[in-house]
Amino acid sequence: MANYFSLFLVFLTVASGLIWLLDSLFFASKRKAKASATGGAIAGSSAGSKEKAELPYIVDTAQQIFPIIAFVLVLRSFLYEPFQIPSGSMMPTLLVGDFILVEKYAYGVKDPVFRKKILETGTPERGDIVVFKYPEEPNIDYIKRVVGLPGDTIVYRNKQIYIKPACENASTQQCGKLQPVEVEFKSRGEFVQDMAPLLRYTEHLGEVAHDILRHPMRDVHPSHFYTQPGTRSTEWRVPEGQYFVLGDNRDNSRDSRFWGFVPDENLVGEAVAIWISFEFERAPDSWLPSWIPTGVRFSRVGGID
Repeated sequence: MANYFSLFLVFLTVASGLIWLLDSLFFASKRKAKASATGGAIAGSSAGSKEKAELPYIVDTAQQIFPIIAFVLVLRSFLYEPFQIPSGSMMPTLLVGDFILVEKYAYGVKDPVFRKKILETGTPERGDIVVFKYPEEPNIDYIKRVVGLPGDTIVYRNKQIYIKPACENASTQQCGKLQPVEVEFKSRGEFVQDMAPLLRYTEHLGEVAHDILRHPMRDVHPSHFYTQPGTRSTEWRVPEGQYFVLGDNRDNSRDSRFWGFVPDENLVGEAVAIWISFEFERAPDSWLPSWIPTGVRFSRVGGID
């Protein structure tokens, strides 16, 4: 849906701009001349006001909407775009009903139609929360956290992440070893899934500390994981120009463990803030439609960890 809206926005901007331009170049002068010849400036009326009165509806509409549509296009395509969190795969960091802002220029400026990179502005860092086009179905936007950078070796075993950072020199003396990502137990029971209280931990990805959730009983068998040629079923080597991403709700997230890596060209931007958050919980006998919010979580408005 987001892709179709972008195309519609581009089409509307170009169409209204062309209508305004063509009218200014070829038709506005003819209308002025006609208004002057027919006495448009008499009876307390100026030629300009007469011209405005005779302005075709489609031209008048184009002049009214073009500045607004062009501003929205530039803002949404190159600066910030709003997204809604539809699932719980990024809990506890992001909840269903959170509306976030994504910084579109964080990982390069791209054209809004073909999404070709025009300008390099940066690359994802470990711990960033990124929005990207789902590699298996690019019309769908996903949001996950970057765990593995190009060249890294990632191992996921017994709910624990191990990382061996990329190294240009393959000698063991100069390259780091596979190390577990530090986690600290925080709480239990704040979130419940399938009647089971989830375990909350603080995870340290480099300089980024964030919370994750683990299901105390659910564990996905490695046979369901994406198998990269030349590696074990729980190990992945991140190719150049690609990234390994995970959801913070580790046992309720379909991420790189299941379908592989995110190419750089699929990146949309970095999630930087929650601008509004709606609550949708309601009693089973409520007559309100499920899409109508039941409250606003003002405490969640602000930056994203």
